[in-house]
Amino acid sequence: MDTPLQSKHEARHARFRNYFGVALPAEYDGAAAEWQRARESVVLFDTSYHAAFTLTGPDRARYLNAVTSGDIRGLTPGRGTPGLLLNAQGHILAELDTFAEEERFLLLSHAMVASQTYEALDKFIIMDDCTLADATSEWATCAVEGPRAGEVLATACRAPLDTLPLFGHQAAEIGGVACRVLRRSHFDQQGAEILAPRAAIGRVWDALAGAVNSAGGGPAGWDAINALRIEAGVRWFGSDFDDKVIPHEAGLDQTHISYTKGCYTGQEIVERVRSRGKLNRWLVRLEFTGEAPPERGTKLEASGKSWGEVTSCAYSPGRKAYIGFGYLRREQGAVGTELAYAGGLARVEESPASPPRNYFHPASCD
Repeated sequence: MDTPLQSKHEARHARFRNYFGVALPAEYDGAAAEWQRARESVVLFDTSYHAAFTLTGPDRARYLNAVTSGDIRGLTPGRGTPGLLLNAQGHILAELDTFAEEERFLLLSHAMVASQTYEALDKFIIMDDCTLADATSEWATCAVEGPRAGEVLATACRAPLDTLPLFGHQAAEIGGVACRVLRRSHFDQQGAEILAPRAAIGRVWDALAGAVNSAGGGPAGWDAINALRIEAGVRWFGSDFDDKVIPHEAGLDQTHISYTKGCYTGQEIVERVRSRGKLNRWLVRLEFTGEAPPERGTKLEASGKSWGEVTSCAYSPGRKAYIGFGYLRREQGAVGTELAYAGGLARVEESPASPPRNYFHPASCD
């Protein structure tokens, strides 16, 4: 899938890289400068990696509650929740954000698993009075985030970002385009994602770019976003968790799972792991000493034995070092442990890696 904002980025001389299976801007003015913008003011970035689905019909809440890990029954119009689509073995098939509107649910996932996600969701609609539709080709998204994001949204569309709860959303008009503002964070700052008709996303981008520039910010590529989100503890589907992982290993049990909602696909495994409280491996935060970043899948070794592997990595201007995530066996997972990889040493900075702070926590809300 291509971004509909391609021409906007090319006009800004962006350099592209593959993120989430989509060629997205990696940087415009240098990742370090864009990282600084995000920390001090506000950035605008292209999030055109989503798959979008709609679910309508009177049984939509009951059905979706039975197949995903989020508490769907408790959603009222204008509210949302993150969740996971699991298989019967508890492995993660997709990350699925659900937003309740008056007559439907809007579901956002990743375009790289769009067909599999649609098939998994549609498979069990048998006796339920609801209809699933793939709306990926109809919508596009971009995001603003940083300390001055609220100011940008107030200028662009008068949306009161401060009063929206996390994963709350509301209708708005930006650049003359009817769209929806979704309150969410990509790297632990105040932020929002804007959902707009795909054919009109360029007008939304231009209006937001003007407001961002007026607030002392600018665009950011995904190299800077990658560093910011690792610093904040945000995991990415397709990198840090996928269908080889159960939620507890990735630390998603604290952010993506409701423990009071009742049965859903994969719930038996989730509860079994929770009650036994023992994992053989988990996601840790790492700092790397090498001059080049380790690739995803790079083995982490000690005493001639492999104990885990790297899932993601980015250069942190704040740390002046490469940082990232990886899975380690519990025997080598203690903070301060150093493991070798091809190119240097990896030091365990946090084990297990803590979930991001500025994120929805359904478990605590229960």
